[in-house]
Amino acid sequence: MKYFMSCLLVVLLFGCNEVNSKDERAVRKFVEQWNDSHTELKSAYLARDYMDVVNYYGKQLSRVQVQRDKNLLFEQFPDYRQNILNDEIDITKEAGKYLVTFIKHVSYDGIEADYESYLTVTMKNGVFRILREGVAEHSDNLDAPIFPKARENIRILSNRRQLFGDFDGDGLSDYATVISPEVTSTVDGTVECADGCHSVIVFNNKNLEDIVIEGAYQSQLENLKDLNSDGADEIGFWDIKPTSKTLYVFDATNGKMLTEPIVINTTVHKNLKLIDVFKKSGRNKITVTRSAEVDGKWILETEVVVLD
Repeated sequence: MKYFMSCLLVVLLFGCNEVNSKDERAVRKFVEQWNDSHTELKSAYLARDYMDVVNYYGKQLSRVQVQRDKNLLFEQFPDYRQNILNDEIDITKEAGKYLVTFIKHVSYDGIEADYESYLTVTMKNGVFRILREGVAEHSDNLDAPIFPKARENIRILSNRRQLFGDFDGDGLSDYATVISPEVTSTVDGTVECADGCHSVIVFNNKNLEDIVIEGAYQSQLENLKDLNSDGADEIGFWDIKPTSKTLYVFDATNGKMLTEPIVINTTVHKNLKLIDVFKKSGRNKITVTRSAEVDGKWILETEVVVLD
């Protein structure tokens, strides 16, 4: 690796200084150990390598948050591997800190790529710890799914109830959850929410777009299985209100509704379950049952819907 690349990064952070051979060997050994720990089996060892607060790909994170992000990476890509290209590492020192630059070669999910990478390492209580981790800003393909930005939705999902299914039809399990609005007040039956009353279905699979449901603030998800024979599971969204509940049936691959919303008047038609209002009744056919007001009385109406 050319020395000027190291200095280019260091100009912004430290200024280039030489490192004696003893220091370099110790730092190099630490970085090689850190690199070797980037597998699912060894990921627990990474926690010891970071300071309590880390500048991690441009964001300030705690050591616990960094470890959680590494775990998500290995869960998403169990075959993830990385190594230091040609074992070439450049080290410069400033005020007790070491800037380590190298080309990181990664492989995951059948993809291989190289990234100009860096660590800032310091000594604490006699052991090395990482203060900073990242890649050069001019690197190509920084939107790759191995970087933390791509896992922001996954971190949101990990803190909420998850619905599992194959929502894109690739034969692999996905999961979804709902980001609900913050209800700020309820006056005379009218609910107000911060930033508007709408809910968003989000998926861990980045190939699936978020689905926004306007006017929904309390909900429940259902896996409706494959209804239209495209190989992907459909997703059901219950919009729950004090006197009603409404089932939306979505094709997760494109976010479109497969039928009109199925509205149930829960004041009259109580304790109805999913099987009472919705069922698959043939190839590309579903039977739906909804509440309807006829001649001043609420009844249940059933119809067969043919899906495209």
